[in-house]
Amino acid sequence: MLFSMLVECLTFNHNRKNRIVMNKSKIVQKCRKLLNAYKGGKLGQKEMPEDAHPSFKNVPLHLRIAFFSLPMALNYQRNSYKLWEAAAKTFLDASAKDIFEVESAAEMPEHKLRSKLLKHKLALQPKKHTVTWKRISETIFSNWGNFTELFKAVDYDFLKLKSIVQRKYKKDFPYLSGPKIFHYWSFIIDQYGGIQLYNKKFIEIAPDTHVLQASKVLGVISDQEMGKITREEVSKRWRMILRGSGIDPIDMHSPLWFWSRNGFKYNLQTKIFD
Repeated sequence: MLFSMLVECLTFNHNRKNRIVMNKSKIVQKCRKLLNAYKGGKLGQKEMPEDAHPSFKNVPLHLRIAFFSLPMALNYQRNSYKLWEAAAKTFLDASAKDIFEVESAAEMPEHKLRSKLLKHKLALQPKKHTVTWKRISETIFSNWGNFTELFKAVDYDFLKLKSIVQRKYKKDFPYLSGPKIFHYWSFIIDQYGGIQLYNKKFIEIAPDTHVLQASKVLGVISDQEMGKITREEVSKRWRMILRGSGIDPIDMHSPLWFWSRNGFKYNLQTKIFD
């Protein structure tokens, strides 16, 4: 009985992979249509949570990068729009803005840092979020001085950045070094941080709830796999499907995210297989 169940499971996975390969061209076709719809404003609201950022005119680059880095490490199981609104309010508050200076945050007494993080609800978990913010600030300050110098040290190369954050200093970048958030953070830095990353084609799609739902509708994952498949496996499938298409996996993040968030109102007739 156990043997037959194992064979059945392996056969299902094998058939599943073959079905994805067979439908790869159809999925890519739908992706192109989604990309065009996103660019044309046909997916409904298209303002990213990070669009709540303040003006960076006359703001040093290291502070701009810090703005899109430190709050990202607090973005776990919470409303992203409210997070970035809180980050902008904190950044614009003269009495709290210094927490974005990694030297200040690294040397600031924990109770004082906590108070500033809580002022505009940038931190929702007083102890954990304060420790996370301080740990990353200490890491950046003690090793590079500021975020700009970190990116200079890795030659603005995504693959070198990945080696630093996800391997060499993994424990010193709490949450930011995680498999999902690291890739999304890299994408945001490239899009909003004022720098351009090399080798960004290797940035994986970040499969959050909306991307997972869209992946299911497109047939990248099945109903049975929802809640069971790892996010890393979802990222691998997207890379496999898009290989050779000219579309980088991370390019699909925003179209998929907004398509799902707006209730799949834009009709692609996308159920490719059951």
